[in-house]
Amino acid sequence: MMANKAIYSKEDNNKIEILAMLTKLRQICIDPRLLYEDIINVSTKIQASIELIEKSIENKEKVILFSNFTSVLDSLSQELNKINIDYYTLTGSTNKIMRKRLVDDFQSDDTSVFLISLKAGGTGLNLTKARVIIHIDPWWNLSVQNQATDRTYRIGQKNVVQVFNLITKDTIEEKIQKLQLSMKDLSDIFIENSKGSFDNISKEDLLELFKY
Repeated sequence: MMANKAIYSKEDNNKIEILAMLTKLRQICIDPRLLYEDIINVSTKIQASIELIEKSIENKEKVILFSNFTSVLDSLSQELNKINIDYYTLTGSTNKIMRKRLVDDFQSDDTSVFLISLKAGGTGLNLTKARVIIHIDPWWNLSVQNQATDRTYRIGQKNVVQVFNLITKDTIEEKIQKLQLSMKDLSDIFIENSKGSFDNISKEDLLELFKY
């Protein structure tokens, strides 16, 4: 029994290490500053997101930006502050009362941007005032990503909604998208703080994610 317990613990630790490495690779795709303090320049993805937001505001369109990582929302907040763009932020730590208040305000006032984390954006939101959706990092569970996008397609939506999925070329983001095509039930193991399982992913597929 002790030997089996030791083997289980080792395998469990290996999975945690793999998930940690994959998470770092994903964060580098979004903004290397999330991992390295000596980097000053804003990443291409953050810049592209800000440009999309500015263009949307010029067209008088409200924007919802989704991310798996609250740290990414923090980075975006800093950039929006620099250019004096008002925004709301909704994360998994936002309480129910404030959550409803933020949604109601976004639906009724002039605030153009809503930054929302994966944990907060999947269900229970009615955000029909948004005309633009930005997924700054891909959600490996496509059904969850679609649920988030559907927050703008609730009863009362009368406008066309544009959806932008920002993918960094030749990176782990492209690799996992390809993996999704062959695995319809790809687990959400790559989502921040997820407790998903690697059981449905082969060793070969995992190794492929790390190939350059």
